[in-house]
Amino acid sequence: MTKPARIPLPRSAAGPYSPWLIAVIVSIATFMEVLDTTITNVALRHISGSLGAGLDESTWIITSYLVSNAIVLPISGWLSNVLGRKRFYMICVTLFTVASLMCSLSTSLNFMIVMRVLQGIGGGGLAPAEQSMLADTFPPSQRAKVFALYGFTVLVAPAIGPVVGGWLTDNLSWHWVFLINLPFGVISLVLTWLFVQEPEVLKAERRALLAGGFKVDFVGFAMVAIGFGALQVVLDQYEREDGFSSMFIVTLAAISLVCLAFLAVWEWDHPHPAVDIRLLRFKNFAISAVVMFIIGFMLMSSTQLLPQMSQTLLGYDATTAGLSLGIGGMMTAGLMPIAGLITSKIRPGVILSVALVALGLAMLHVTTLSLDMDFWDVSWARSYQVFALPFLFIPISAASYVGLPANKSNEAAAISNLMRNLGGSIGVAFASIWLQNRIQFHHARLAEHITANADLHGQTLAQFAQTVQTQSSMMAYIDVYYMLALVAFCVWPITLLLKSPKKGAPIGH
Repeated sequence: MTKPARIPLPRSAAGPYSPWLIAVIVSIATFMEVLDTTITNVALRHISGSLGAGLDESTWIITSYLVSNAIVLPISGWLSNVLGRKRFYMICVTLFTVASLMCSLSTSLNFMIVMRVLQGIGGGGLAPAEQSMLADTFPPSQRAKVFALYGFTVLVAPAIGPVVGGWLTDNLSWHWVFLINLPFGVISLVLTWLFVQEPEVLKAERRALLAGGFKVDFVGFAMVAIGFGALQVVLDQYEREDGFSSMFIVTLAAISLVCLAFLAVWEWDHPHPAVDIRLLRFKNFAISAVVMFIIGFMLMSSTQLLPQMSQTLLGYDATTAGLSLGIGGMMTAGLMPIAGLITSKIRPGVILSVALVALGLAMLHVTTLSLDMDFWDVSWARSYQVFALPFLFIPISAASYVGLPANKSNEAAAISNLMRNLGGSIGVAFASIWLQNRIQFHHARLAEHITANADLHGQTLAQFAQTVQTQSSMMAYIDVYYMLALVAFCVWPITLLLKSPKKGAPIGH
């Protein structure tokens, strides 16, 4: 008996090709972009030295990327609708790849920052366009499996980024941190041009959108650019600028608060919003946005903390600190298909609640470490942390589209990725600020017990002071991980409110 031909979904990006082929193709660029996010941090000191910039100045290499990325993310759904999803996606890949090449050729800090802004603009549109394609190409019953494949790029790339970045920087040069993006970008462009389709229904919607005149929500765009741009600068520069004692930080924080509050009011009733925040009326999507924020918060803060702790307290170089995350990255890759299979059979809310509790317990495990820890203690601590991540990312990605109108996948993907990135930025800022505060607190408490006649146990005064600093730092890291565990334990109950996709339901339900 002849097997019936596969009929693609009306909004599918696969056309006559296998949906799984499209899933692999669109995962390439995000792997490149997410890898670059963590790989650049490792090489920052080398880049600043080569460009003749101070370390404080060179942090704008990171900040400039994050700011432009944060601005593009929320409006990427609108841009996909106006430009066409495939065209917008290829523009983003091209911009990111070309900007990466120019970053590698930079000879001054100013030129590097400009190129990083362009790179951030290109990178900001990749994940929303890709997730929209996946949501439209696969029916609800298969989304868990496809997001397991896609989740490999989002969760594994940050884990191996420090390893790759450390190796490239130590053995070649910092230029390869950017040059490594070129083959990924070219391959992604060629395969997208050959195989990814723009379905007729999307073309018709675009023609209808443009037929009544090109309506642009200029106020919304301005509020997004100023509000999210200022917020990202505050988060990234808060510690370096001495927090709210700095007028620079206070001013930007006030501007961000006013602009984002006005944005929410303005966009709610706007007929053609730059950011369709009305999607938050759908319960599943609203809950998913909160959980996606927490995933970003936990993933990025813990990804920064553990190698930082090993470098500060164990004296590891960049490569060794990055390798301590490597085992966890391999574990995540191995768990992806298992998580996808389980998500297709068990309610997403149940999986998420168990995974958040497991993540909280993993954070508590770090608090049992001491200054006697070694490489494997750090590696296994990271492995425990990332064990839960596939069981968070896959079900929340699948559940977030339940109940949404089919033509809102672009906007939904944009907001979802914005929440994850914001969570990551706020998580990193929170971890850094809390860590420094707790170091100062513990240092002051330990110093109170030191007297002029204190027994130095054979150490010089300078060595004893270093011991106090090291002990204070270890206790501070433990405090931060206690706080991260508390966040995970407080959030899990709301995941039980999520609805599951109905079997056989059409796309968007």
